[in-house]
Amino acid sequence: MTFKDIDNLAKERIPFLFISDFEAKELKVIPLDELAGHDVEFCIDENYTMLEHEHFLEKTPLKFEKYKKKFDCVIEEIKKGDTYLLNLTQPTKIKTSLSLKQIYKKANARYKLRYKDKFVCFSPERFISIKDTKIHTYPMKGTIDASMPHAKDKILANEKEMAEHIMVVDLLRNDLSIVADEVRVERFRYITKIEAGDKKLLQVSSHISGKLDSSWHLKLGAILEALLPAGSISGTPKKSTLDIIKKIEGYERGCFSGVFGVFDGNSFDSGVMIRFIEKTKNGFVYKSGGGITLQSDAKLEYNELLDKIYLP
Repeated sequence: MTFKDIDNLAKERIPFLFISDFEAKELKVIPLDELAGHDVEFCIDENYTMLEHEHFLEKTPLKFEKYKKKFDCVIEEIKKGDTYLLNLTQPTKIKTSLSLKQIYKKANARYKLRYKDKFVCFSPERFISIKDTKIHTYPMKGTIDASMPHAKDKILANEKEMAEHIMVVDLLRNDLSIVADEVRVERFRYITKIEAGDKKLLQVSSHISGKLDSSWHLKLGAILEALLPAGSISGTPKKSTLDIIKKIEGYERGCFSGVFGVFDGNSFDSGVMIRFIEKTKNGFVYKSGGGITLQSDAKLEYNELLDKIYLP
């Protein structure tokens, strides 16, 4: 499938599910009336009902020393000026008695997707939504354990987190300007609470919007192609940062940190595929990470990578 196929379906107002890998090189586009034959489940629900479940993931993460070597390489690239913000991710081996289907059913998230017996994601992060002639994006950058004293004040006052968030907002604002007019930050650095397994996290987000012309559905594929990969889970400047990610991470992200979305014939909504479990020949792998800037602390970033390994 290609981005042109998306244009053709949207032009005919045919509802479809869209799935892209991180690099936007492998696309899957499935008309919704054909979904039953593909062993794929998805749900997009901003007001989902919380389901109680046990927290059962046993994790065997990368040793801190190995993570720090990769972290230090990122810092060197930042010092050279080849990147200013880079989202460093790693795979973690996990054990669970549940299948991907069972994980999908138990997880609480706004954006959920199970793709065959290959992976499942349960993401809190919207990529873009389009309704009428308005396009919206909601970058998430900055996470803290909600149980910490004065957690909200701490995360909002943290200079490193502020700098990282500003860079992501600037990147996403520039990205939207490629496809939209009247781009503006509607809301800057607001807090949402996320259920993270046996703990709660506070996540910092912003809301950016722009205006499209009334025929945007004729070029929906071109809009997605221009905006991918998602800036919040790559970095800035995007092109050189993507090259550094490939060099330093040392594994294939695949569909992790890619995007999935649904066109219903009139509007479009999509999520970034974070909070991601993949089934491999050696068992389950959970992929996670966080943004690195010059002010980042290796141990704190490593802990954030671990905090994001949970079933919500």
